[in-house]
Amino acid sequence: MTEKIPENMDILAILRMLPHRYPFVMVDRITQIVPGEKISGIKNVTINEPFFQGHFPEHPVMPGVMILEGMAQVGGVLGYHTLPEMMGNKLLYFAGIDNARFRKPVMPGDQLVFDLNLLKIKRGIMVMEGTAHVDGRLVAEAELMASFG
Repeated sequence: MTEKIPENMDILAILRMLPHRYPFVMVDRITQIVPGEKISGIKNVTINEPFFQGHFPEHPVMPGVMILEGMAQVGGVLGYHTLPEMMGNKLLYFAGIDNARFRKPVMPGDQLVFDLNLLKIKRGIMVMEGTAHVDGRLVAEAELMASFG
């Protein structure tokens, strides 16, 4: 019997699936998932994020690598739903990134919306294209690779 994919996955469901914990959880909710195809998720960015203490105290901007980490974590949820036999048995590791671009700064109070599409799975490597938007405006994009290990 196939597990029903919830319309929305809250943070508790995400924490049951991903190994990440505070302060490194970069996704708050999954809003849409189609296993083997696509996923959408959100991250509410607050001034309480630990990286804002040093990046930058007088002008807080979310580091681009943290935006990419959020994108990768949302992609991880897609990976586990695409290959559910891996859930609880294997970790999904970030394997590479291509064509990362940052278009606009992300600030406290923003809500990041991550959208990822699975492009292919080849020799155990999942390749996804991802975007991050704030208020409908593109803030980042990248092609991500991940593998189960």
